Amino acid sequence: MTLAVSFEFFPPKTAAGEGGLKRALEGLAPLGPRFVSVTCGAGGGAGESARGRTAGIAARIARETGLAVAAHLTCAGASREEIDDTARAYWQAGLRHIVALRGDPPSGIGERYRPHPGGYAYALDLVAGLRRLHDFEISVSAYPEGHPDAPDPAFEIDYLKRKLDAGAARAITQFFFETDCFLRFRDRCRKAGIDCEIVPGILPIGNFSQAKRFAALCGTQVPAWLGAQFEGLDDDPETRRMVAATVAVEQCRRLEAEGVGSLHFYTLNRPELTRAVCHMLGVRPKLRRSAA
Repeated sequence: MTLAVSFEFFPPKTAAGEGGLKRALEGLAPLGPRFVSVTCGAGGGAGESARGRTAGIAARIARETGLAVAAHLTCAGASREEIDDTARAYWQAGLRHIVALRGDPPSGIGERYRPHPGGYAYALDLVAGLRRLHDFEISVSAYPEGHPDAPDPAFEIDYLKRKLDAGAARAITQFFFETDCFLRFRDRCRKAGIDCEIVPGILPIGNFSQAKRFAALCGTQVPAWLGAQFEGLDDDPETRRMVAATVAVEQCRRLEAEGVGSLHFYTLNRPELTRAVCHMLGVRPKLRRSAA
């Protein structure tokens, strides 16, 4: 059985970024993803302009490609009325799938999160609010290594269960590099009565230094064995890409062997490595049948 895949993109801010997103879509849309998601960008997506950019890009992708699109929506730094208006705009644009997130503090990643006094305090509240507005399909986040603000692993599992009980359909995890970490997390979820789909988030490592920075921000561990794989390859991009593809494919194959049927790729709007990984996993372009 072929793996199901989904891809995450971010809204570009420049003409060069627009070209990068276009190339990413052209490279990955033919693989027939179950959906693609559009993030809110850096800083949690706070602000009307960021939400509008996400909505515009998501609607355009859906219109121009015919793909199912999930638009990210965060509750950081916005009132309930602003969030509800954004959600209604998504629905009016034909977007039925939302990735509901708390988001980062508007002042920047690393700052302490404080709920907006007139907003949805956390992702749990956002999920419940979206369910009251429309019959959205809702995905939420999960953190196999624990959210940086979670006091302990038990809280992480309990909070995920509450988001799902409030109406979310599935969880998509933060990226991780130790596959056993995800498998233990999945086991704890099942033991806690969480029986919905938990989709592993995969970050193919195009740039190891960048991946380490991302990992530090979200609390993902970078194991020593992974660093050893990329050691000495700063000036050897071809070998680095081969190593990156091999590492990601091995991770994905292990997950598939453990019963995982769907993967979510954080593409960073760069399609080549994700496409290569998918090819090796047997996810190939969908061929159109010629008319008889």
